[in-house]
Amino acid sequence: MADVTFITGNAKKAEFMAKYLDHPIDHQKLDLDELQSLNSREIVEHKVRQAYEKIGKPVLVEDISFTMDCLGGKLPGPFIKWFIETMGFEEICRLCDGTGQRGATTSVCFAYFDGERLEFFEGSLRGSIPDHPRGDDGFGFNGIFIPEGQDKTNAEMNEEETAKYSLRTSTVYPQIKKFLSEVDK
Repeated sequence: MADVTFITGNAKKAEFMAKYLDHPIDHQKLDLDELQSLNSREIVEHKVRQAYEKIGKPVLVEDISFTMDCLGGKLPGPFIKWFIETMGFEEICRLCDGTGQRGATTSVCFAYFDGERLEFFEGSLRGSIPDHPRGDDGFGFNGIFIPEGQDKTNAEMNEEETAKYSLRTSTVYPQIKKFLSEVDK
């Protein structure tokens, strides 16, 4: 499998990826300029090219998006981090009150770049937002997202359930694993 550096400051994300890929994944935290856009591909392409310029070897970056039906299915989008930091999980849940719309979609877009080849790996998962945040395991917005077909938030799930209902393991990591297994051939 090809070596790649995952650009993230979150060691838990890197460990989760390495475990699923069954291959060690180096990770490195870099300060990168992030485009302000609702287009995840634009954001990750900009980030992956910057990261490659800084470290000069194959890199993988990601951008996560979380959209809420009650906000037109467009927001908070890739700005979810700022919504969480500014409002907190409880207030995000409150945005749905009175709208009759608790649906949400989480999406992730990864990009790989080795100085020549640019590849995207994308996936999305439908679900809903609970009345109140639930659970204390996981990262990001796991406590406010219930995947379709489940009655627990990602933060309430055990490791086996998380793997089954994880956006990354169910859709994107298989794409990345296949690509990294074939890229050097």
